[in-house]
Amino acid sequence: MSPTLVSPRPLGWLGIVRLGLVQTGLGAIVVLTTSTLNRVMVIELALPAMLPGALVAIHYVMQMLRPRLGHGSDVGGRRTPWIIGGMAVLALGGTGAAGAVTLMGTHLALGIALAVVSFVAIGLGVGAAGTSLLVLLAKRVDDRRKAAAATIVWVMMIAGFIVTATTAGKFLDPYSPARLLAVAASVSAIAFIVTVLATWGVEGHGVARTLAGREAEKVPFRVAMRETLAEPMARRFAIFVFISMLAYSGQDLILEPFAGLAFGYTPGQSTALAGVQNGGVLIGMILVGALTAAVGGRTVGNLKYWALGGCLASAVALTGLAVGGHMAETWPLKANVFFLGFSNGVFAVAAIGAMMGFVGNGKENREGVRMGLWGAAQAIAFGVGGFLGTVAV
Repeated sequence: MSPTLVSPRPLGWLGIVRLGLVQTGLGAIVVLTTSTLNRVMVIELALPAMLPGALVAIHYVMQMLRPRLGHGSDVGGRRTPWIIGGMAVLALGGTGAAGAVTLMGTHLALGIALAVVSFVAIGLGVGAAGTSLLVLLAKRVDDRRKAAAATIVWVMMIAGFIVTATTAGKFLDPYSPARLLAVAASVSAIAFIVTVLATWGVEGHGVARTLAGREAEKVPFRVAMRETLAEPMARRFAIFVFISMLAYSGQDLILEPFAGLAFGYTPGQSTALAGVQNGGVLIGMILVGALTAAVGGRTVGNLKYWALGGCLASAVALTGLAVGGHMAETWPLKANVFFLGFSNGVFAVAAIGAMMGFVGNGKENREGVRMGLWGAAQAIAFGVGGFLGTVAV
């Protein structure tokens, strides 16, 4: 008889939080490269805003490789090496990107070349670590806790954004290229160390492969991808993720300019409005996570209904904003934006939780390819949606 792996016990809340720390590290490096370095290039170095925009686009383009990276973890049968390896590549990319920006001040062409290589590494690192992290969570978290796990992981990613932006901002003043490089290197190193500690021993140490796992080693990626696309559920969910995330990311870049154009908000007021929206997002996420974990069942616990409801509610909120633009004097803009954020939060965490639930449906040992397909659809939608949002404004 062929030996098989013994399924480990589902992760408890502590295990989920530990894996959430990986997402915190991902968020910390990404926000530093997409926000802080963006500002330095445009303000301190007086470079065209199109340059950081193009670099961020490279990071999204590289995430089209998520299905291939997911297939690699399927073949190996373990996700932890891909999470740690992906974070290592991401950390090198984040440090390299900061070094590239400091180099642009004296050798522009060389700095841009290094930045391109660094953002390629950032995209690959996010794709490898992020895809395998979600697959590991999907395989190790009980169905009743999937939405709560998605909430915890995404709230911890947002916490990574906030903590990094606040802390890095303090250490960067007064600005100097050396300070920028030191802060980026420190954040990247801390994120990598936290990832190693957070994932240590979580997946288990089973070494025997199942028959399906050994067969997966013989299947080329092209075949695995074709088989995955042939699965109706995987294909439909990829289309759903792409269309919904296209709208999700497009409205994000429209909101603040719209508040200024239609409602006469100042830059400070529109920035505060974004805070109202993000507050709604967090409350929506927490509500879905808490209810599905506590109640479960087909009505409350079925995440596809929550995702559908969040989508429809978001559409209602956006329609309200469009109507409100014609009656700016009396329209409750803040309440409308809060409702939009709340709806977005409900949708986002339900969609991610559903993604984790659906990833095991279909041919065995294709979880990484499926999650990679959906992650690639999301990344492409974010890139295209962000661009179309700015064009729409």
